[in-house]
Amino acid sequence: MVKKNKKKQMQGILNEIHTVRGTCPECEEDTILVAIVSEFYRCTNCGHDTKQHINGRIRYLQLDEFDKKWIKDNIGK
Repeated sequence: MVKKNKKKQMQGILNEIHTVRGTCPECEEDTILVAIVSEFYRCTNCGHDTKQHINGRIRYLQLDEFDKKWIKDNIGK
């Protein structure tokens, strides 16, 4: 009974993780990007953090120091 509850709990957590498919600007590979916080993603291939930019099409941009500080200040909120 405990295993079933734990399995359901893990499925619920995995359903809440936002992922997208895109091209990482660092390794230039077509990969899965996992949301760190809203609009900020981490490449599952190389671990590079990127920012989602929507302007007629979705692009992923390298983060600047301001973006990195914003993520550190807002992660887990």
